[in-house]
Amino acid sequence: MVDRFRAGIIGAGFIGGVHAHAVRAAGGLVAAVADHTPESTERAVGVLGAERAAVSVEELVHADDVDGVHICTPNHTHAALAEVVIAAGKPVICEKPLATTVQDARRLTELAQDADVVACVPFVYRFYPAVREARARIAAGEAGPLWLLHGSYLQDWLASAGATNWRVDPALGGASRAFGDIGVHWCDLMEFVTGHRITRLAARMGLAFANRAGTEDGAAVVFDTDQGATGSVVVSQVSPGRKNRLWFSFDGPAASYSFDQELPDSLWVGGTAHNQVVMRGPDTFGEAAAGYARLPAGHPQGYQDSFTAFVSDVYAKVAGRKPDGLPTFADGLRAAVLTQAVVEAATEQTWVEVPA
Repeated sequence: MVDRFRAGIIGAGFIGGVHAHAVRAAGGLVAAVADHTPESTERAVGVLGAERAAVSVEELVHADDVDGVHICTPNHTHAALAEVVIAAGKPVICEKPLATTVQDARRLTELAQDADVVACVPFVYRFYPAVREARARIAAGEAGPLWLLHGSYLQDWLASAGATNWRVDPALGGASRAFGDIGVHWCDLMEFVTGHRITRLAARMGLAFANRAGTEDGAAVVFDTDQGATGSVVVSQVSPGRKNRLWFSFDGPAASYSFDQELPDSLWVGGTAHNQVVMRGPDTFGEAAAGYARLPAGHPQGYQDSFTAFVSDVYAKVAGRKPDGLPTFADGLRAAVLTQAVVEAATEQTWVEVPA
């Protein structure tokens, strides 16, 4: 591999553009792109700023000028594409869900481990500096033992009966839409920040519009963890005015920590005598978070910055360094396990044990 990471991107939709920007911001080069037709692939060269159009997915994956591959295609294609990249022995970043079934996610995780390739899933909310600050404070015991873990992830992109795209079709998006698409982000963040693991859960799924009956518009999940905490999360894609409001509160007897992804430049720290709002900045956060707080307080950092930080850490891993908290295919498998448990709990109307 040359000094500048040369990325191949499969898929040229919205998220492909996010990946392409992150590649360049992380110091890499978008060497080649492949999309679903030759015409869209040619258009993607300009849109994504790629060096060239790939003749096919196979050509992109095996090309000498591609060091690793970003998979940015619809959900049902992820497993087959990731398997091709792993077989080629190249690093892979695969959009979540890693796969639409637990079996496929487990198989991919094992294949990546056996091939000893860097294989990651973009759980990029881990890369907000405020999230890293909360994680460090919780690990230091400042809150005391956490007992209540709660929050929500709310969107409004499906807040009309006619709103649709391929994610609404379970054959393309998977058996769960709202939880499988955004609920897994919240659960990954909760387990990453707190160190707790969900051990059992109960769930209810709901629809705002009956014409989307193939998958849910929202879900409510309650859960227990391996460290004795209780928690809940509400997810919705039909909450008018909420664009991407991922919010959490992780509560211990001495302190609680709250974060809102729509207002990401601060961490709210609750106490019985007083509350604090700690502004994001390299001089206001501790060591674990300061490296991700790359701008002075007051200069906003957001989702794209967190995505860039994730891609930078993936490339650092490829180069032999050991970044902390990098989400791998094992975390993609965890998301698939949780999604299956939520679907089962909602269908059976009962508590479901979640495998470790």
